[in-house]
Amino acid sequence: MRTLSPTRAIVLGTLVVGVLDALDAVVFFGLRSAVPPIRIFQSIAAGLLGGAAFQGGLGAAALGACLHFFIAFVVVATYHVVAKRARILTDRPVIFGLLYGVAVYFVMSRIVVPLSAAGGGGTPPLPVLVNGILIHAFGVGLPSALFARAATPPSRYGAKWRS
Repeated sequence: MRTLSPTRAIVLGTLVVGVLDALDAVVFFGLRSAVPPIRIFQSIAAGLLGGAAFQGGLGAAALGACLHFFIAFVVVATYHVVAKRARILTDRPVIFGLLYGVAVYFVMSRIVVPLSAAGGGGTPPLPVLVNGILIHAFGVGLPSALFARAATPPSRYGAKWRS
């Protein structure tokens, strides 16, 4: 397997994480509550703009999309940087990626969002909680770990992981 450069791994990881997480939100909330995609991205922009984001039209939605991918970049880059120092994160990318995704979910939902201009908090309905945990585990944490792994030279991890 070819090793990716750290920059390429972070950029590709950001795109994958950002698209998977956004797609999940659009499909899940679209089916569950008939929320249009523009509203999903306006709700992200509400983290900076508060309720005014929902009157901001496409401009607020575009800001939300940019913020969404910026957050994806921070999440992917953070895993990559920490994994350079903690070898076990690239030795066991599946387990630690899944755990990282769950941790990201709880940090975002319990700390970042409540402290943002969007406010909120509290316990979401069970289907929303389960979906949030699953998409963050499989669509955020796991890709973050796999792209960090892809940027790790093969000699850095054990023989059983070589392919």
